[in-house]
Amino acid sequence: MDEMRPSSGAAAHLGLASIFPPGLQAIYGECRRLYPDQANPLQVTAIVKYWLGGPDPLDYISMYRNLGCPGQDVPEHWHYVSLGLSDLYGDNRVHEFTGQEGPSGFGFELTFRLKREAGETAPPTWPAELMQGLARYVFQSENTFCSGDHISWHSPLDNSESRIQHMLLTEDPQMQPMQTPFGHISFLQIVGVCTEELQAAQQWNGQGILDLLRGVHIAGGPWLITDMRRGETIFDIDPHLQERVDKGIETDGSNLSGVSAKCAWDDLSRPPEDEDDSRSICIGSQPRRLSDKDTEQIREALRKGLEINSKSVLPPISSQKHSHDRPHFRTVSRKDSLESESSAAIVPHELVRTRQLESVHLKFNQESGTLLPLCLRGRLLHGRHFTYKSINGDTAITFVSTGVEGAFATEEHPYAAHGPWLQILLTEEFVEQMLADVQDLSTRDSKLPKEYSWPDKKIKISVLPDTVFDSPLQ
Repeated sequence: MDEMRPSSGAAAHLGLASIFPPGLQAIYGECRRLYPDQANPLQVTAIVKYWLGGPDPLDYISMYRNLGCPGQDVPEHWHYVSLGLSDLYGDNRVHEFTGQEGPSGFGFELTFRLKREAGETAPPTWPAELMQGLARYVFQSENTFCSGDHISWHSPLDNSESRIQHMLLTEDPQMQPMQTPFGHISFLQIVGVCTEELQAAQQWNGQGILDLLRGVHIAGGPWLITDMRRGETIFDIDPHLQERVDKGIETDGSNLSGVSAKCAWDDLSRPPEDEDDSRSICIGSQPRRLSDKDTEQIREALRKGLEINSKSVLPPISSQKHSHDRPHFRTVSRKDSLESESSAAIVPHELVRTRQLESVHLKFNQESGTLLPLCLRGRLLHGRHFTYKSINGDTAITFVSTGVEGAFATEEHPYAAHGPWLQILLTEEFVEQMLADVQDLSTRDSKLPKEYSWPDKKIKISVLPDTVFDSPLQ
């Protein structure tokens, strides 16, 4: 259980820094640079630390009163800073120490800026639990966040009736990346957004929407301050912004290269009793697990999903994992998406073994289904790829265009599987046809279940209620 108490960091500010771990000292020092007059900030801390068996990974969340910047029209607000995603101790109690050259722990800490309400004398503590929830995801999945990422939360961040129900991530405008004795740290700021703004970020890109938010004072302004009482989206405030998003999608496509989702697939070309069936749904039995090499390739595919100046590629399967190159996965339903920025040359690997399928049946829940038009228009028509990774197991479905190099699905054999990982290669002509047929999935108003079938291509797609995927037997 969390409690609020004065920070023990006060002693560090009074010259007793030697009693505090170097990682903790470093972050306190950056906070002291911004808030020299708040040497003893309020903190939320877990009574039982994570490294002693407690449930909350963040040792502390410090809370500061920021007076804003009248010259930039930045309002007064509360500034929250996490301590614990980076390595605070350097003794392997939480994070493995890998040297000063790489990231400290996960390489970042979270921050959040909440508009201060009139008459508020103390910071609300609900943002601390929000940050703990995100930290739990990072620790459990070992997947990191990066600037431009977006997170579907599907619930008001403060459990009120607010329209602010999702998050984007960006660099904190005041806290500088820093080097500590245990590696480097950056500070990623959580930005609360409405559903329409999240969807625009998915369809285009997170950085583009963040730039639009910076230009709208009541929606965040230059420091991207979250106002939980905001009742209008940026598109309500300035309808011309939708035109900028539409133009960006048409020009750039989407840099959302994949999501963790509720999904499954069936190999319709094999009978259910086939013992070698690697389908994702096997009634009464467990699906096969992805190998570490497959998992690494999928994660690298997602991390390297945005290709602008070169051909889109699926990275090679590699047996080596680099601590400085962590995968960037997100989750759906209070766990969502990811994006990436770079490309890597593909080197065919003799260990990739594939199985060609004649006919497939893809299954998605409604939220995943609403992303199919984005997958087709924003990714495949721009020569890229898009991956659905199941949150219920090791199933993965990757759509690839003919311009993607390194895929094991080919135009001759467009459906190919490696264990529970399915690749679907679609020609531009078929993408256009599918896009026209599934366009009604762009909204959540569709009644379920919904079925789409292309008999000549031997592929079927079903959009099903969540309960189908929540059942142990699926």
